[in-house]
Amino acid sequence: MKVHLPFRELQRGKDYWIEDNVLPNPLEVAQRCIAKSMWTLGSPWRPEPWPGMRAPDALTSEELIHVEGWVKKGLGIESLRPQSDSEMGHSGHNHIQIVGGAEGVARPHVDSAKICDFAGVLFLHPNPPTLHCGTSFYRLHLPGEEPGGNVCPKEFESLRQVPGLPQEMDPTMFEEILEVPYVFNRLLAYKSDLIHSASSYFGWGHELASKRMAVVFFWKVGE
Repeated sequence: MKVHLPFRELQRGKDYWIEDNVLPNPLEVAQRCIAKSMWTLGSPWRPEPWPGMRAPDALTSEELIHVEGWVKKGLGIESLRPQSDSEMGHSGHNHIQIVGGAEGVARPHVDSAKICDFAGVLFLHPNPPTLHCGTSFYRLHLPGEEPGGNVCPKEFESLRQVPGLPQEMDPTMFEEILEVPYVFNRLLAYKSDLIHSASSYFGWGHELASKRMAVVFFWKVGE
């Protein structure tokens, strides 16, 4: 069965937004996040769709107001509603996520349209070993076929529901079309229906400070 996904030429300021130096106190936030004592484990330790480990309440309410103020201004909207827990699981909004190089690879996906319209990621490692570990956007490119689309249709919750696509996504089914490099204190916001993934992960030791670290956000447009 041939898979039909829409393709949208990605435009900064329309499909994704970047703001550098977004927090006035990024090192303080990074150190506070690393010091957290309670973590939830994802893959490869548990059968979760997300890798590494994460903990809630990465940013304080004041820091969240600051970040969301920039997002609303960039998107040209007046109100954002953070993702809440749902039947699909616990919310990952405002979680710090730490992933080592052995704990995950790029896994192109979309974020559920049921729980968010926009997603965001704040890069918080002050000295990443490479810039090529930020967030990448992809399009479907199945073997023997022309490059396909990069947007999940709104009637589907995820790529797994799209007719013709398997339940388990193989990263080789996609090709990268845009990479946003990892820069300390950079906030990237993007439309959640775009196929995307962390570009790669780093850090091979046990110390949390050696691994890729980012705060993740999920928003619905407020009503």
